Order: sequence, then structure tokens, then C-alpha cells
Amino acid sequence: MKDATLALHFGYEKDKQKTMQVPIYMTTAYEYEDTDHAARLFDLQEEGNIYTRIGNPTTRVFEKRISALERGIDALATASGMAAIFYSIANLVQSGDNVIISDKLYGGSITLNTQTLKQFGISAKYFNVHTPEKLDELIDEKTKLILIESVANPALTVPDFGKITEIAKKHGVIVICDNTIATPYGIKPVELGVDIVVHSASKYIVGNGSAIAGCIIEAPFAKDKLKTDRYSQFNEPDESYHGLVYNEKFDNPFISRARLALLRDYGAVISPFNSWLLLQGLEHLHLRIKEHSKNALKIAEFLSSHPKINKVNYPLLKSDPNYPYAEKYLKYAGGIVSFEVSDYETAKNIVKKLKIFSLVTNIGDSKSLATHPASTTHQQLSHEELEAAGVPEGLIRLSIGLEDVEDLINDLKEAIEKTN
Repeated sequence: MKDATLALHFGYEKDKQKTMQVPIYMTTAYEYEDTDHAARLFDLQEEGNIYTRIGNPTTRVFEKRISALERGIDALATASGMAAIFYSIANLVQSGDNVIISDKLYGGSITLNTQTLKQFGISAKYFNVHTPEKLDELIDEKTKLILIESVANPALTVPDFGKITEIAKKHGVIVICDNTIATPYGIKPVELGVDIVVHSASKYIVGNGSAIAGCIIEAPFAKDKLKTDRYSQFNEPDESYHGLVYNEKFDNPFISRARLALLRDYGAVISPFNSWLLLQGLEHLHLRIKEHSKNALKIAEFLSSHPKINKVNYPLLKSDPNYPYAEKYLKYAGGIVSFEVSDYETAKNIVKKLKIFSLVTNIGDSKSLATHPASTTHQQLSHEELEAAGVPEGLIRLSIGLEDVEDLINDLKEAIEKTN
């Protein structure tokens, strides 16, 4: 089946009621046939519903669909995008290890890797996704992953996927890619050699800002790296399951361990109702991402011609330094456009004067949104860190919605020209 068909039908087998919509199983727990049945489930001898913190039938349909769209073998839904990123990292690292991250990442991902994980004895190293050959010098025996974004938020950098995955494969290091902005319709990182894909499903997947959610997808070949000594936790007995070895028990060891150990213990479980909302969003994501991207390119072209704008970032804008990578790897670049004005105050005043765009720290909504990252999503970074992350103080990030693009251009034009 093609992607649009998968998004509407995959993973749902109608029950006796023959409901066209996937039912919302709003339940905490499930009844067992008897104590022997319960024991088999808890000992992983038999598949089935145990407790919604581990899995839920509504959520399972979403997991199967997003996995199919990303060309994975399995997926895990989480309570938020940050939970998905944290679980993906925590599944691989132990105290004393290090991670390598793109120097152009979402601010929350930077803080997680450089500050929060530091408390657990994990250190982070930066690299430039356009000079990946330097990874050879950064990778050592304690390196457990390389984290990139297919389209960085908000710098909109597109990585050199081919070289990054080639070097990672040579060293046997897992590559994690956050595919939130591009979506599975813009790019399929698994087809480019990425081992683990994550999403903040709160964005384009749900599509209307109605649900907080995340997901993790495992590539079919991730297990090849997980079999090595670098990832001992997948090859040694897990005493919490009577000596189970994930690589021996499962074809999908990454997702299995994330579900059975991390979701079990950390508990950032998605609501079944939110999983149902994600399923609604997936049904028309292929239509929305096309319109978001088309509108975004028109707005990027308008901004790049305006005399008061210093710089415009949009990967499929031909003047953008990321254009060669975007042209090579992306079908759609999503609806995020960022642009720079002279200084912090000018940026704040432009955002204040917008009428159709709402000042909201979210992206991927059907409605158009504007954010000043230096005072919101990236405010925890210093001036130097902002510059290094591609988020200068005069940067404005736009999430282009599905309104008439001429109305959006007029709103921007008026706000820019009324700001001194």
C-alpha cells in the first residue's frame, strides 16, 4: 500500500462492532483470564494487554501506522516529543557515556543533552551536520549515539544524511533523527540509514494543536548495531525480567526495551484519547504538509525580497545555504520559516504587531503562529550559545498555517513596515 492508504487503514482490524473509527479504549487496566494468564503476560511469554502504562489498543494502532509510514519495524508512542527524545537517548546510554549532537537543534533537546543528562554522568559533544567528517575524531568507545534533526528547529538546517550515516555505520553508532518538521512525507530518514526516528507528534502529526504526544520508530537494521559490545544492555540479562536478553528475545529490541523498561519505570505514557487524535491527524497529513510547504515557500520568497529583512531561512529557498541538501533529501520542507531583523527589540515589536499570526510557542498547527525564540524557546541559552545554535536575538520563527497565503503575506508586510 502507498502512504496515504497506510495512514487511513494500516494496523486496525475491525472488531465485532465493525466501527469505521478506531475505538478509544479509555481504560487503565485489563482483566486477565486467570492467574496463569496474568503470569504469562507479565513474564512476556504471551502477548496481550497488561496495563495502559505499557500499552493500549488505540495507541497500538497509531504505533503501527506511524511505523509503517516511516518504514520502521515498530514504534512506541509517548506522552510528549521530549519524552520520545529522552527515552531514545536513555535507552542507549549509561553513566560515563557521551552523545554527539548537532549544533543546530531544538533548544529543549540542547538543554536535555548538555544540562539534564549531565546529572546522570552523560556528556555531550557538538558537531556541524555539514562537516560530518569530523565525527571520526569525536566518536570514541563511550559514544552511544548521534542526534540530528531532518530540518532543525528553528535554524532549519538540513543534514548531510549520506555522510553522517556512513560514518556512524563504520563506527557502529546509533543515529537518531528528529523528523518532526519534515514529517514522513517530507523525508524518510530510515531509507537514508538512520536507525531511530523520533517525532513531537504534537506538531504536524496531530495538525491542530490539540494534543501533546511523541513517538519513537525503530529501523529494521538498528539491531545490527545493538548486537555489539557498545550496547551491552541489549546483550546482557535484564534481571527485572528473570534474565531476559533483548537481542535474543525480540526482532525489535530497541522499542521492546523502551516499552518494557523505560515506559514501565518512567511512565510518560500517552493518553488513549490523544492517540486517537493522532490517528485523525495522520489521515490527512499528506494533504496538509503539501499546503504548509507551498505557503511557506511563498512567504520565504516574499521575506527575502523585503529590504528590512537581513536573512531568511527556508531549506527549499534557492538562496538558502541548505538548499543543496534540501534538494537532495527533501520532498517537502514543512511550514517553518525563520527570518532575521536587526536586533532583539525590532523582532519583538514585529511579532507584537502581527494580527493573523498568533504569538505561540508551537509549530505545525493549522493556524499560523509566530515566536521570538531568544525570549521564549531558547531563552535559557547565552548570547554566544544562541549564535552557535543559529538562533540570533533578532530571529523570528514562523509556523505557516493553512490560511490564504496572501492574507499571511499582507499581515507580515504590515507588521514589518510599521516597526521602526
